[in-house]
Amino acid sequence: MPEAVIVSTARSPIGRAYKGSLKDVRADDLTVQIVRAALAKVPELDPTQITDLMLGCGLPGGEQGQNMGRNVAVMLGYDHLPGTTVTRYCSSSLQTTRMAFHAIKAGEGDAYISAGVETVSRFGKGTSDEIEGQDLHNPIFTAAAARTARRADGAAKAWTDPRADHHLPDVYISMGQTAENVQQVLGMSRREQDEFAVRSQNLAEKATAEGFWARDIAPVVSADGTETATDDCPRPGVTLEAVSQLKPAFRPDGTVTAGNACPLNDGAAAVIIMSDLKAKALGLTPLARIVSTSVTGLSPEIMGLGPVEAIPQALRSAGLSLADIDLFEINEAFAVQALGSAQKLGIDIDRLNVNGGAIAVGHPFGMTGARITSTLINSLQWHDKQFGVESMCVGGGMGMAMVIERLS
Repeated sequence: MPEAVIVSTARSPIGRAYKGSLKDVRADDLTVQIVRAALAKVPELDPTQITDLMLGCGLPGGEQGQNMGRNVAVMLGYDHLPGTTVTRYCSSSLQTTRMAFHAIKAGEGDAYISAGVETVSRFGKGTSDEIEGQDLHNPIFTAAAARTARRADGAAKAWTDPRADHHLPDVYISMGQTAENVQQVLGMSRREQDEFAVRSQNLAEKATAEGFWARDIAPVVSADGTETATDDCPRPGVTLEAVSQLKPAFRPDGTVTAGNACPLNDGAAAVIIMSDLKAKALGLTPLARIVSTSVTGLSPEIMGLGPVEAIPQALRSAGLSLADIDLFEINEAFAVQALGSAQKLGIDIDRLNVNGGAIAVGHPFGMTGARITSTLINSLQWHDKQFGVESMCVGGGMGMAMVIERLS
């Protein structure tokens, strides 16, 4: 059975939504640039040999609609290349990588593009202050979010049994409310969350100074010719004292703030995946091998704990244990869920998000799966480690995980 290997990755800088460096760049244009950057690293690969382009997008509509994956293929000049657009919200481009992994293992193709994009700046209405003040993780004010707001006290306790009244649950409730629910489940203090958020910012600042993020990022050119090569969101010199002064964002007596949650963002990433036999035939040295993947479900009310089941399931499929894993990347949608998931699993924080996470660098929903794959491979190389796990919670009440082995 063929193995699925990663031979190239690329990601854009991550822009701050509505007011950052990528706010005027369309999602399809951004994706085209990043896919080209990833393909440029493997010139041995003939584009006609690529089986499919699979694009993850958390909220595919408007400019992100019309099967953007196929649009990107045509914009690249590859009329022969089919394309699809997939949403699994926060893990959309980990899902596309999983699809490529399965297709290669099944012998249905030799080379795939797995990409992801989200340009929050280009959809939704309202000013950034209005949106960020209401929900840092879900800028589209859906009917479900509105119902959650009207439920008031009920939202805080509904996680115990959202189907108890025999009505359909609100699946895509406010992500900020789910973070507060997780806080109630875990009893994690505001200080613990703030300390983790400061750690993320400080590690990202250190990684930037040492040149780590430059390995990860492919520069992007805007329509006016401006080139962007650095992330907008990391803040130098963040202190616990400053973060602790921020007000709760979702509940008056809550603990989740703009400082211990991810911002709203724009960005794209791409991963080139092929069979080990194809890579060998082309004379390529793979970066990493995909060992296993998993997807799990849990109550939408506490979606932040998705990694707690997803990571052990992926490890079981890989025949590995937590102790075998050198580095973990758990997406930091909120400090309470990323740190809480790690604590529930017994993951040593010194192996977690060692160059900072989404609280610092950002979380463009559809991009994040592929972005973390790139970051994890670069982190394994940077620290000379072998096995890594990528995981994230997923809006709607899911978790995803992937185990990779560094090969070069």
